[in-house]
Amino acid sequence: MKRLLRSPLINWFTKLLRNSKYRWLVILGSVIYLVSPLDISPDVFPIIGWVDDGLLATIVVTELSQIALERRRSLQRKNSLRTEATSVETVVDVDAVTVA
Repeated sequence: MKRLLRSPLINWFTKLLRNSKYRWLVILGSVIYLVSPLDISPDVFPIIGWVDDGLLATIVVTELSQIALERRRSLQRKNSLRTEATSVETVVDVDAVTVA
C-alpha cells in the first residue's frame, strides 16, 4: 500500500534531497515555490490547490528536521569521543626488582 502512494515524482525528489550536493538547493527552491504565487495547481481550487503545497511543505519540514537530527547526533558523538579521550587513565606496569 505504501508503495502505491509514492509517485515517481516524490521518489525523484527524495533521492535528490539525499544527494548532499543538491540538498540545500532543492530545499531553497521548494521554499521559494511555496511562497511564490505561481503554482502547478492554483490555490483557487480549494482542495486540489492545497495538495501539492501540503506535500511539498511536508517533505521540506521532514528534511530540515532530519538535517537537524543528524547534526545533533554528530555533535553528541564528538562530545562522547572527547569525554572518552579525557577520561582514559594512564596505567604504567612496573616489574619489581630487588636490589642488593
